[in-house]
Amino acid sequence: MPTLLSIGHGYSARALAALLLERGWRVIGTTRNAEKAELLRSEGVEPLIWNGGDLPLDEATHLLTSVAPGAEGDPVLAAQHDAIAAAQHLEWVGYLSTVGVYGDHAGDWVDEATPLTPSTKRGQARVEAEAAWGALAAAHNLPLHIFRLAGIYGPGRGPFEKVKGGTARRIIKEGQVFSRIHVEDIAQVLLASIEHPDPGAVYNVCDDDPAPPQDVIAYAAELLSLPLPPEVPFDQADLSPMARSFYAESKRVRNDKIKRELGVTLRYPDYRSGLRAILDQAG
Repeated sequence: MPTLLSIGHGYSARALAALLLERGWRVIGTTRNAEKAELLRSEGVEPLIWNGGDLPLDEATHLLTSVAPGAEGDPVLAAQHDAIAAAQHLEWVGYLSTVGVYGDHAGDWVDEATPLTPSTKRGQARVEAEAAWGALAAAHNLPLHIFRLAGIYGPGRGPFEKVKGGTARRIIKEGQVFSRIHVEDIAQVLLASIEHPDPGAVYNVCDDDPAPPQDVIAYAAELLSLPLPPEVPFDQADLSPMARSFYAESKRVRNDKIKRELGVTLRYPDYRSGLRAILDQAG
């Protein structure tokens, strides 16, 4: 039976697991707490509470890691580098990265061949983690695939709750654009890669319509038939350091490769179709 070992089995990996389980796969998902483990079990995933010890690599045919790097590098490699290197039976290895590796391009377009020039510590850590996974794969002939994800949204993760609660703001920064991706489209890209592996490949995973963040908030309010949230200039906005760091970078991300090489047709090619679907699914 094909078996996915999903390390750090979070929002995106859960969407992939749903597709694999309905195709008869076994999915083992790691988490760090018992409450999350029960949620995974209810979804048909075999939960494994993992804090850095041995992993059941010998039971897996496919490996996906969604774990973000920390100050001291990639925690999965720190804990299990040699064991993963020895897992020569793996048919596919996936690493979920971020478009933050490209840094700031003042709203210009980037693709997979664009040099990596991150402007944040988080982006630099991702570049280093990608390089570490790449070095491991090259040294041990592992079938690594890297997925650079844009801003993720989907059911339970989007602007609607803030708009409903009256806490949403339209943060205005001249020229600012972000790329986004619906979680169901992440899942179908990962599935397409699993079905058509190309070791060494790197893919941008984003939709067709990079857009200013205030436009997304405004459209969510329109869908809810609620007043337009107020505009706030970026330099006056009360943002967390994490949120502020996102505004340090503006770029439009190309997604031609997932269409051309994986044959993907996006279910939600822009934020408007994605937000409408979330609202429809919520009833």
